[in-house]
Amino acid sequence: MPLLYRINDKSAVVGVIGLGYVGLPLLATFHKAGFATLGFDVDPAKIADLSAGRNYLKHLGEELTRDLLTGPMV
Repeated sequence: MPLLYRINDKSAVVGVIGLGYVGLPLLATFHKAGFATLGFDVDPAKIADLSAGRNYLKHLGEELTRDLLTGPMV
């Protein structure tokens, strides 16, 4: 299936490498748009926080990470 078709019907999976100040909001934006998302980071503390719905980037608000635990997942 061509990539453009998968983007248009939101069946594409979006991966973001590095979940810091740029990566986490980028991941959240794609997730909010209805795409299944995968986030990768080498910091196990970040992964643990995200899995628990905690946001380590406090200025973005706690709801950002809680929202990532809902909706389309891979």
